[in-house]
Amino acid sequence: MLLFLADLQNKTMTSGGEDILSAIVPLLKLLSLTLIGLVLAHRRTQIIPKDTFKLLSKLVFALFLPCLIFTHLGKSITLKNIAEWWFIPINVLVSTAFGCILGILVVIICRPPPQFTRFTIIMTAFGNTGNLPIAIIGSVCHGEENLFGPDCKQNGVAYVSFAQWVSVILVYTLVYHMMEPPLEYYEIVGEEGEKHEQQQSDEASKPLLVEAEWPGIEDEEIENSKTPLIARIFKASSIVSQTALPDIQQGVEYSGNSPVPIRCLATPRVIRKMRIVAEQTPIWNILQPPTIASLLAIIVGMVPGIKNFVFGYDAPLSFLSDSLEILAGAMVPSVMLILGGMLAEGPDDSKLGLRTTIGIIVARLLVLPLLGIGVVTLANKLHLLVDGDEMYKFVLLLQYTTPSAILLGAIASLRGYAVSESSALLFWQHLLALFSLSFYIVSYFKLLL
Repeated sequence: MLLFLADLQNKTMTSGGEDILSAIVPLLKLLSLTLIGLVLAHRRTQIIPKDTFKLLSKLVFALFLPCLIFTHLGKSITLKNIAEWWFIPINVLVSTAFGCILGILVVIICRPPPQFTRFTIIMTAFGNTGNLPIAIIGSVCHGEENLFGPDCKQNGVAYVSFAQWVSVILVYTLVYHMMEPPLEYYEIVGEEGEKHEQQQSDEASKPLLVEAEWPGIEDEEIENSKTPLIARIFKASSIVSQTALPDIQQGVEYSGNSPVPIRCLATPRVIRKMRIVAEQTPIWNILQPPTIASLLAIIVGMVPGIKNFVFGYDAPLSFLSDSLEILAGAMVPSVMLILGGMLAEGPDDSKLGLRTTIGIIVARLLVLPLLGIGVVTLANKLHLLVDGDEMYKFVLLLQYTTPSAILLGAIASLRGYAVSESSALLFWQHLLALFSLSFYIVSYFKLLL
């Protein structure tokens, strides 16, 4: 009996050690790639200049990532899968909602400077649901002896890609407007801010994170992108001068001698203001190469005739899908090298405050994953998830675990709001995420496998 118990304990310890090793080794692979990027881009070595990393980020954005999404999502998705995967985009909304609640709690407890209230909520709520989860999955699924089976990478990338369109819509609508400069802060520092923006517009001074996930962001700047548009429109006219407002009377017609425009009679003032906000929302940015690749993959995957024509060993266009898959293989190492280059720049000066910075990091990296475990466990008990698919659950859990999206730094730069604060916060989050991801991925492996 004692020999049996000793043997059982040894097996349990061995199994536990193997689980921990299986969870840590993929992260060590990613860390190695990140360290290589850091060394290549460090100020003291400058083996590779910043412009090269910016070019690499453009290749990831326009070529490598779309190829990865198209080849993996196109092979995996079917009409049946779309019906089964419905909880993936819903989970993005749930994780964002919980993140917003945690962000509000951080504001209440840590009391950041008033101009950074919305910034605190956004940075707590919106995690990296694209490049980093794909990199983690690519590393976890590397090799034939991974714990999720032979279709590990294909299914994992497909799940992440299927959720991206929700995140993109949220970023270019809700996040874009919540990241506008606060009205009071904007008017106080208006002149200084303009001088600072002119300095920031110099290509050499832009931090790498600005283009790490959105290359060419400077081309997307519109007339009111760096102004508190919503606050100016909906604030009382006694606070803001009418000259500061967009021309909401443009194009209206007047009825005879009446000074009241016809549009005012037909359309309530609130509706007209909402129309202005909608017109100033860069919704066209949703159609970026990764999103287009997702849409094409879904269309191709849902039509069996087209799918068999593109994917498969005997498919007429198999040479094309194979070529795209070769290009897709460069995505994960490129992303981690870019992340290393971003970390090599170091944190910028931040006026956010140490207490608020710690509060956001704790809420995003430690508390939100616990809520995610509860949500996914409850959804599994309610039979809302795909039965027996552990990679499906792993991707859902990752949506709660990653640090804030690097794309938020690009939005901050586009809006001219909290640029240095977002750079500093993203630096510390991604640095400390190594430890939080290690802990939670080990926990997820214990729960799922």
